[in-house]
Parts: sequence; structure tokens; C-alpha cells
Amino acid sequence: MTGFNEDFLWGAATAAYQIEGAAKEDGRTPSIWDTFSHTPGRTHAGDTGDVACDHYHRYADDVALMASLGLNAYRFSVSWPRIQPGGRGPANPAGLDFYRRLVDELLRYDISPWLTLYHWDLPQELEDVGGWSNRDTAARFADYAQLVHDALGDRVRHWTTLNEPWCSAFLGYASGEQAPGRREPDASVRSAHHLLLGHGLAVQAIKASRPSTQAGITLNLYAVSPATDAPADIDAARRIDGLSNRWFLDPVLHGRYPADVTADLREISDFSHIHDGDLEIINTPLDMLGVNYYSRHVVAGADADDPPADHWRKTSAFPGSAEVRFISRGFPVTAMGWELDAPGLVEVLRRVHADFTGLPLYITENGAAFDDQLIEGTVNDPQRIDFFDQHLRACQQAIGEGVPVRGYFAWSLLDNYEWSYGYSKRFGLVYVDYETQQRIAKASAHWYANLIRMNRPAAHRLGEGSRKNSTG
Repeated sequence: MTGFNEDFLWGAATAAYQIEGAAKEDGRTPSIWDTFSHTPGRTHAGDTGDVACDHYHRYADDVALMASLGLNAYRFSVSWPRIQPGGRGPANPAGLDFYRRLVDELLRYDISPWLTLYHWDLPQELEDVGGWSNRDTAARFADYAQLVHDALGDRVRHWTTLNEPWCSAFLGYASGEQAPGRREPDASVRSAHHLLLGHGLAVQAIKASRPSTQAGITLNLYAVSPATDAPADIDAARRIDGLSNRWFLDPVLHGRYPADVTADLREISDFSHIHDGDLEIINTPLDMLGVNYYSRHVVAGADADDPPADHWRKTSAFPGSAEVRFISRGFPVTAMGWELDAPGLVEVLRRVHADFTGLPLYITENGAAFDDQLIEGTVNDPQRIDFFDQHLRACQQAIGEGVPVRGYFAWSLLDNYEWSYGYSKRFGLVYVDYETQQRIAKASAHWYANLIRMNRPAAHRLGEGSRKNSTG
């Protein structure tokens, strides 16, 4: 597969809590994920991110591994409680120094650092006073963004404010599936707004100090389809599309909330948390938009004929839509149970470009978990190779239709702590032996490196970096 522009970004992505470890070192204080993962019954086998991939100590070897793959971009997140213990006050010098070292190492290998300010690790002290359901957290986030930008803005050009605010708001405050584990629908609606308000305030803060900074947000977006053309199914698709996609795209890019979704949520919220001027802040102009894509939602309404029990589920992660059923079509699935649907990525990209923005688009996460096995020092993962191949071809199709897709970040660089699933799910291009912390490039990593080399002839070949690609 060739034909990508020479300036196309080839990257991989991670998140701080999922890989760093060093949970109590150098002044870091607990985040909501520390608290959540240490609460019995919240995560698979009680797994926590206390050690994770030990990236905090092994970052230099990990960057060398990226270079050996030929990556020219790396998307990582900054740990808020490592930078600003407690979520308030001055920066922790030791925390900033870690990210300075990481960024300098990336630049030494000509790998562009793409920094995400928030990938779900809210300082626990801020959650203790309401978390994202408290309006003040948006202001605290802007202060934190300014601290990080003051330290790294001279070397990091691309900044993402939030990763997947849908997950933070609705999985964290509505269904309770993720940290902080609350089941309060009204709080989830307020949290969604305050997350976006914090995003806008952060963009304004970093742009004020360095206008050349490229700022954006990353949204997890879905193709959404009705199970049939029955009115109830079509309305179910409208509801889920509204909460998954438009509830975030509309305010960020158009400066308004979708009226139909607001009406759906009236029984949950009076929207008194939205103040005059908020939407203008949320609509602060951006330079790029990150798209995370994993699968499609196929939905049916409450009065549709019930499919077999193993073909549908109800969820509390969509406030006001408890009656909606999510339908399985019998497609192949990943280890997460997510159906494989690469054409859905084309639909998402086409729609975002046509209906919402002409901004450059970046695939900031796309990947799949499978039941990888290390056998005689090798991990063969043909399903993941096929997944990447199909989704990169989808990117090519969208580009051919005129959609400005400028880069692709595979999720994830490393096997890591997969949130409430603990260490039971492996998404990485690189296998991690969590007992020894050895890194072993999977077959998909070799495939990705070869693809990059074909499209970037000057890229390093796998294993030709200046350091070893497997460390113990």
C-alpha cells in the first residue's frame, strides 16, 4: 500500500496512566484512576496502573523503539497529577522535567511530539469537590494547560486538549464503568459541558502565549446506523448519533448544542450549568481535529422486535436513551467485542469534513485488541495486520474523495493497562511482558514499519535504530 503524501504523519499513541507507572514517584499524587483501580471490584483482577509499562523509567528505550519503526510522530498524554499535584497551584518541577526529557529524546530522533493534556487522569482532589461536574474544574484545567505550555510550548508544536470527552463524561459520570465511577446522569451532562468549556479555555490560554501552537481536540466518533428502516430504529440512530457525535462536534465546531439532543435530555438536566458566553469559548477556533475510530453502532428502538439476547445490549452510558438497543450483525469482532467495520471510518471522515469542518483531520487512535500469544519469542497477529490494512485503505479512500486526512496514529505503541480491563486486553504493536518489562515487536509492528518505509523511503528499518528494539 503506497500513495500517501510525503508529509503524511505515521505515528503511534499512548496515554500516561496506561504506560508510565511510577504512580507515587517524584511528587505525583493520585488521580481518579488510581482511586478507581484500587477500589475492589472496579477493574479486572484488581489490576492498577501503579507500574504499567514502567515507561517513566524506560522512556529512552521506548523512543528508540519508535525510531526503529520509522515513526515520525508520537502522541502521548501528560499526567495532570504529575505536573500539578492536587490540581491546583504551581507546577511540580520533577514532573515537568520528565516530559522535557521525553520531548528532547523524541526530537533527537526527529519524531514529532503530539501532546495531549488530558487523557482521563483527573487529580483526585478535584474529584473530591465535584470533578468535571463542578464548573471550577474547567478553570483549573486551563491553569494546568498554561503550566504545561509554558514549559514545553517552545518544543512541542501540536497540542490536543482532551481525549474523548464522551468517555470522561458518560462512562465516568453516567454508567460508572470508568473513573470516577459515578452513576449520575445529570452530573454526566454537566461534566460534558465543563469538559468542553475547559477545552476552550485551554486553547485560548495556550494561543495567547504562543499563537503558532497548533491546537485541537480528539473526539471518539462513530458511524451510526439504524437496524432497519422502522421509525423507532431511525429515531434510536438519531439519539445515539446525537450523544456520540453531534453533542461534541456541534459546540466545538459550530458553537451550539444540537436542539434535538437538548430536547432528549430535558428530563435529566435543566441546563442551568450553561452560562452566557460559554459556547463562544467552546467554539474557539482550532487548527486541527483528532478522530478516534474503532467501530460502528447499529441500533434499534424499544418497540422493535426483540432480537436474540446475545445480539443486543442496553447501556446507561447514553443519558436519556436507555430504551435503545445496540445490535450485533454477526461481523468478526476484536477481543473487546467490537465489530470490525472499516467502511465506517470512511463515513465518519466524509461526514465530519462535509458537515462540520474543513480543518485538517488526524486519525489519533485506531487499533484493535486480540488474544496475542508470545510463542518462542514471536507474536504473530495477522488479525491486527488486517485491521490496520483495512483502516489505512479507508483513510486512502477518504483522501481520494478530498478529505484532508493528514496523519495516522496506531493505537497503541505498547500493550498497556487497558483501564477497567486491566492487563487482560492487548492493543499494542509491541508486546510487553509485564513481569520483565521486555518489549517484543509483534508481526504487526514489522508490517507497519515496512508500510512506513514504502511511503517514507528515508525512514529507519525495524531494528536499525541506534538502540535495541527489545529491552529487559
